[in-house]
Amino acid sequence: MRNLIYAITRGIVSPFRKIKYTGLTGKFWLIMILFGLITAGCKKVVEETGTIGICPVVVSTDPAAGAINVPTNKIITATFNEPMDPASINTETFVLKQGTTQIFGTVTYSGLVATFTPSGPLTANTVYTALITNRVKDPAKNAMIADYTWTFNTGAVPTVVATNPVNGATDVGFNKIITATFSTNMDPLTINSTTFVVRQGVTPVAGTVSYAGMIATFTPSNPLIPNAAYTATITTGAKDVGGNALAANYNWSFATGAPPQVLSTDPANGATNVMLNKVVNVVFSKNMDASTINATNFTIKQGTTTVAGTVSYSGKTASFTPAGLYAVNTVYTGTVTTGAKDSSGNALPANYTWSFTTGNAPVVVSTDPANGDINVALNKVVTASFSTAMSAPTINNTTFTLRQGSTNVAGVVTYANSKASFTPAAPLAVNTVYTGTITTGARDSAGVAMAANYTWSFTTASAPTVISTDPANGEINVALNKLITASFSTAMNPATIDGNSFTLKQGTTTVNGVVGYAGTMASFKPNLPLSPNTVYTGTITTAAKDLAGNPLQSNYTWTFTTTGNPPTVISTDPAPNATGVILSKIVTATFSKAMDPATINVLTFTLQQGVTPVVGTVTYSGTTASFNPTADLAANTEYTATITTGARDQTGNALAANYVWKFTTTAAPLPPPPSFLGTAAMFGAFGGNAGITNEGINTVINGGSIGTTAASTLITGFHDGTTGDVYTETPLNKGLVTGRIYTSPPPPGTAASGAIAAQGLADANLAYLVISPASKPGGTDPGAGELGNLTLAPGVYRAAGGTFKISMGDLTLDAKGDPNAEWIFQTAAGLTVGVAGPSGAKSVKLINGALAKNVYWYVGSAATINGAGGGVMVGTIISSAGVTFSTSGNNVQTVLNGRALSLVASVTMTNTTINIPK
Repeated sequence: MRNLIYAITRGIVSPFRKIKYTGLTGKFWLIMILFGLITAGCKKVVEETGTIGICPVVVSTDPAAGAINVPTNKIITATFNEPMDPASINTETFVLKQGTTQIFGTVTYSGLVATFTPSGPLTANTVYTALITNRVKDPAKNAMIADYTWTFNTGAVPTVVATNPVNGATDVGFNKIITATFSTNMDPLTINSTTFVVRQGVTPVAGTVSYAGMIATFTPSNPLIPNAAYTATITTGAKDVGGNALAANYNWSFATGAPPQVLSTDPANGATNVMLNKVVNVVFSKNMDASTINATNFTIKQGTTTVAGTVSYSGKTASFTPAGLYAVNTVYTGTVTTGAKDSSGNALPANYTWSFTTGNAPVVVSTDPANGDINVALNKVVTASFSTAMSAPTINNTTFTLRQGSTNVAGVVTYANSKASFTPAAPLAVNTVYTGTITTGARDSAGVAMAANYTWSFTTASAPTVISTDPANGEINVALNKLITASFSTAMNPATIDGNSFTLKQGTTTVNGVVGYAGTMASFKPNLPLSPNTVYTGTITTAAKDLAGNPLQSNYTWTFTTTGNPPTVISTDPAPNATGVILSKIVTATFSKAMDPATINVLTFTLQQGVTPVVGTVTYSGTTASFNPTADLAANTEYTATITTGARDQTGNALAANYVWKFTTTAAPLPPPPSFLGTAAMFGAFGGNAGITNEGINTVINGGSIGTTAASTLITGFHDGTTGDVYTETPLNKGLVTGRIYTSPPPPGTAASGAIAAQGLADANLAYLVISPASKPGGTDPGAGELGNLTLAPGVYRAAGGTFKISMGDLTLDAKGDPNAEWIFQTAAGLTVGVAGPSGAKSVKLINGALAKNVYWYVGSAATINGAGGGVMVGTIISSAGVTFSTSGNNVQTVLNGRALSLVASVTMTNTTINIPK
């Protein structure tokens, strides 16, 4: 119509001026032509030539109008019905838009086809509009009648929707075929070894790539490596059948696992005494493919003969159940082959083989009572324990019997946990022999019988008796709050121990109290404290019975007397009105009896200077209370000490009145005595000219040296802690000297060290003379040669019989607060500390400020210190003929806080620690 209107507006003659017409005939044809133009609309008048042309028309497009799933890399074309003027086909007349946004691209024309090539991929899942405007013309300049517009939809970009193995998978099989599943059908030609790659680290994995359905498959040429990380990639070179490429490379990773291993077997390799019906188990390191755990891959053999049985698998455990019993005392071999594979298809790296040995027939390994036992309880449950699990039905009253002589004892037989039990129906008889028997009818869980009957015997106990009481019969000074007890010869029936069977009386008057029972002991706790100085009578009647129902044969009666004297202070240190008391004094008070420690404290034991309290701590031990001032006392000052009536004995009796005494301190502290040891003080042990021997692995000399004037070869079992020199040590005689070892040559001894040793011996001889009876006369012998169980003040002590012993108990040295207090013990012959036996060690104890450096032992011959081992000795021992500590082979540690100096003979030590005092 537009062309028609154009023709009319320009004048009808002008467009058709080349058409000849005359008369009515010409007019008719002109009218027909105009009518055709109006009705057909496919031709127009060409201005330049005046001829009528054919209208250009788009006859087809690619993609077609309304097309869907168009590739994002699509080139858009339009085909015309006639050749077009290429100059009119350009980016202004051929346009592509997404909504109102114009898409950049290039436009070309060839033949009848106009082409639009986008500058980049189109957007997926998007509607696009293509436009050919009516400004395109054919060579005759004929334009399209109207714009040509059409739309189409792009398709989705293909994606990888699943992989096998999945991303992050672990324990992937070594023979794994890797696959990737796409969201749509792909172009098989784009799925190849270039677009589907698997790498281990940066190294490509060799393999073949195939495609079927929507799945790409990578088959490795060789098995994957154990415990390795792999990365798979699908590149953007992979395209769908529409030509759409992946939006980006798709990567995923996975890791292979370790090959399966056998972690353990039951029986273990080398196991013995295996049950004859044993189910053999194998535990793997990971879940296995159950189909590969079978009789081919899991076998048990005896020699070369395969044992018949069934194989099963559960969890991570494979089990072999034999069809019958194994042979007795026979070696069997189990094998799991490489045919066994884990759930990922990985096989064992090698066959796993182990062996075990079956056991003997079952035996009784113990009984209770044991064979020959006596004093067996009358209600005893008799048991027998077997070497292996037994068949419970075979443990019964026929195979387990108990007889008294030839008479069967009635009872019930049970079995649990490899133990058979016979429970008598009634208590056993008193003082009677019984015989138990397990017959060969008893069989283990594999059906194997005992080789022979097992028989044993035992003897029952007597009737119960009271074996001791507390207080004992006739005891005096019994505490008023005493808990009265009676111990029996056997366990008693608690229900029979009560206020009827256990009574306490004062004369004919019954004492009220509570009766209890535990273990084998009955107790009576009075409701109120007992009366002082009073006789009481305890009674256990025949109503008391043991667990078997046996009563005491007669009533048991005993008496005791309570205490009546209040405690008193029998001595003090310092004594009342003492003068010249040292400033570091610990004030003590000794009582007439044991006290209640809870009542001995800073409230009941005080010290004052005038009206000013002295600050200190109070302790209590034995029968002595001690007040230790926090600081030294003042010089030339009177002090008042008080024990109040708040101090009570263990029965609750208080002092009758406060005990008060006074003392006066000294003007100034006494100076320490001069040292007379000289260079001998540096030695923890000195072996004269005979050497020193260590015979233990735990000997140590702390804080000093050892020495001898003899050759270094006479020092054995030591090493020097400063030089590292070793003196013939062995694994069983290692002794450490934290100082030096001084000897004469040969090396490591030197002339210089020998000279030091010679001076030490000379000084030891001088010290020996200083503490001798000639230099220190007047010594006493308070224990007739026995120092054990004595507490000695500072002084000189001389053995009247020529020897001193500490054998009856420990020796205690009490400095009474004087740090310079000194003890000298003189014996013309020997010194022996301790007695034979494992508990024979004795010790020297220091109290109230006594110091080891101030204790000296003058020994005329040899000294033996705790030969049985153990104990703590104190002081510097100077012996004429040697010192011995412990004995060879004794592993109990002996301690000397002092020195062991021998003038002539050797010093011998076994597991000895010497701490040199300073």
